[in-house]
Amino acid sequence: MNARTKIVATLGPATDRPDVLDAMMTAGVDVVRLNLSHGSLSDHIARLHAVRAAAERTGSVVAVLADLPGPKVRAAPFPEGGVELPGGSMVMVVTDVATSSGAVIGVDYTTLLDDLHVGDRIVIGDGAITLRVESLSARGAECQVRSGGHAQGRPGVHLPSERLRIASPTQEDLLLAAEMVAQGADFLAVSFVRGRDDLDAVRRSIAPLTTRLVAKIETLSAIQHLDEIIAASDAVMVARGDLGIECPLEDVPHMQKRIVRSCVEAGVPVITATQMMESMITAPSPTRAEVSDVANAVFDGSDAIMLSGETAIGADPVNVVRTMARVAEHAEREANYAQWAEHVVRLNQIGAVNGPDPITTAITHAAGLAATDAGAVAILCCTRSGRTALAMARFRPSARLIGLSPDPETVRALALSWGITSLHVETYKNTDELVWFAVEKAVQNGLVHSNDIVLVLAGAPDRPSGAATDVLRIVRVA
Repeated sequence: MNARTKIVATLGPATDRPDVLDAMMTAGVDVVRLNLSHGSLSDHIARLHAVRAAAERTGSVVAVLADLPGPKVRAAPFPEGGVELPGGSMVMVVTDVATSSGAVIGVDYTTLLDDLHVGDRIVIGDGAITLRVESLSARGAECQVRSGGHAQGRPGVHLPSERLRIASPTQEDLLLAAEMVAQGADFLAVSFVRGRDDLDAVRRSIAPLTTRLVAKIETLSAIQHLDEIIAASDAVMVARGDLGIECPLEDVPHMQKRIVRSCVEAGVPVITATQMMESMITAPSPTRAEVSDVANAVFDGSDAIMLSGETAIGADPVNVVRTMARVAEHAEREANYAQWAEHVVRLNQIGAVNGPDPITTAITHAAGLAATDAGAVAILCCTRSGRTALAMARFRPSARLIGLSPDPETVRALALSWGITSLHVETYKNTDELVWFAVEKAVQNGLVHSNDIVLVLAGAPDRPSGAATDVLRIVRVA
């Protein structure tokens, strides 16, 4: 598939066979997600190593994203088979019972009564069951079931996040983060981020090792602190599941568009996630609404779109990936990427966005215009950290984007970013060498051909990593 919008696929029992993993990569997976909320740490480590082996077998560049669980309040277990909570009925929510029933729901959150207010909404599970706090007493919170349903097992209990006293990241998150970074995970997704301090805590916990952090936007606090979170992140995920529980459902599409727009403007990769093709957990094809959802995520400008249960536990993970790639590729033909470039330029002119440094911004903008004027088929971004390629991707150029780096971690990390095909190259001593070997590498990989015109973007090789991109060459391939 040739979709420029990247695909993130969650691994699980359905993907554990090597032939399935190989086929998923061939079908278009760019990033695999390890959901640390489910399964054992040893299982996730084994899957990480399986991904590396599959990438080697298939010649793919695939990044690994380890998704930290974050704080989770859960109900005390319901009886086997579960119970019905009818709409309009009354239940007590308490902290001192070992099991839940249709009349009393226990939660493992000791300061419940201090943190709840009359009128608050409590959500059980995935959002189907909602309660409204009617009164508070020494015994517990008396609630009316506003939206009923079947409760079973130990479902999550969603309380107002702005008053939740459970810190994010949790101590478990920090331990998992250190282990997954040591194992070579390319990204860590931090759950229930409320501000940049949450991201800073993870960075401190894994020091002196480093990895790229993905901030999951799933709380109202995160929306309120969106700009600071984007500035402190290496990527962002629009986690629509919990966001749709925290906020009125009708607000979620507008929040999605705002988050995606803000990330693209800043040059920070953004993933749109949750229930994108959920019916394909069991069905051979998606619903029409799901196809529209995927296409609209592409139109919004998402760098990547994510599959969760569809691949982790689905009946046919490879078919899901192929279907998503096909829908994304078709949507890209209709996406107005030229409008994106004009929008980013206007924002830079008025200083309304905190993007790359002015020199890098100017030269990547010039590269986009030059690529159009010269009829270039590709823009080659030579980069150690990935910043040059990310800055260029902001403009969503029609020419193929190729990111070339001597750092294997950067090569894998660029797999998350819109439109970038990433390649590993050596380190070169001067600009002429850098340009020559970048073009040669692209030719060797069949990405450009004799007589093609290409642009090469780079920072001078003798300057420190992270310096501004200040080299632009237009080259006709020999």
